[in-house]
Amino acid sequence: MSHDHGVPGGASSSRPRLVAALGITAAVLIAEVVGAIITGSLALLVDAAHMLTDAGGLTIALIAATLAGRPTSAKRTWGFARSEVLGATAQAAVLLAVGIFVVVEAVQRLINPPEIAGGQLVIFGVIGLLGNVASIVILAGHRSTNLNMRAAFLEVVNDALGSVAVIVAAIVITLTGFQLADAIAAILIGALIVPRAVLLLRDSTNVLLESTPKGIDLNSVRDHLLELDHVTAVHDLHVSQIATGLPVLTAHVVVEDSCFYDGHTAQMLDALQHCVAEHFAVQIEHSTFQLEPAGHGAHEHPTHD
Repeated sequence: MSHDHGVPGGASSSRPRLVAALGITAAVLIAEVVGAIITGSLALLVDAAHMLTDAGGLTIALIAATLAGRPTSAKRTWGFARSEVLGATAQAAVLLAVGIFVVVEAVQRLINPPEIAGGQLVIFGVIGLLGNVASIVILAGHRSTNLNMRAAFLEVVNDALGSVAVIVAAIVITLTGFQLADAIAAILIGALIVPRAVLLLRDSTNVLLESTPKGIDLNSVRDHLLELDHVTAVHDLHVSQIATGLPVLTAHVVVEDSCFYDGHTAQMLDALQHCVAEHFAVQIEHSTFQLEPAGHGAHEHPTHD
């Protein structure tokens, strides 16, 4: 069984598309910041902040795609695989800060709505939407290539929804003079941001805390290992995740003493690794097993099941 960490499928081919999408996002971000200053629109400013975090997400995806090709070393035995998790945690923190700002500022504007230049707001909203649509077109065909591309595609789709909210608010203000539409649109954009931030922070924190990856039932793994021939006990079983799509497993497996005398341990190791790599919905290709005779536990450190 190979233990090379390798380059994720499509990482190299995804980089040009990520660069193009990032360039469009950055240009739209600058346009929206200028538009928010000119029009005084909170919705447009919030959408610009949303674009900023999405630009960060695209940058993280681009960096991850680039770093994925770098080899491991004695200093970094997993290479830079976990850099995406650190970046995601930082991005989630920024998203939450934006969400809190939206709620506080929108409530203030609902009480004292400022004058919004609806006509100009429509123009900047359309610019934002066109940029988002262009990014969607660029990424759509390759969104299933790898997890980075999938996340990047979701980022620009959320941006497009935010731009739609800005345009609707601008039209309402222009046609009816209902200035509260801007604050309401800002709250709707915030409603898109906050849940995503919470989920992203939860998932990235779980990886950093080395929690059992989603989709893996540790008791099911233990029970299935115990069903293998010659296995009598399993302890110190741990499953964690280095980065997206890279779960790892370690376990101490007590086997019948005869396995150590008849040369059967090599076959046992193959069976154990094949079990966790093929049997479960989440394939664990990086596994380390310590095979032990029954008497080994008497002089081992206390186990942590």
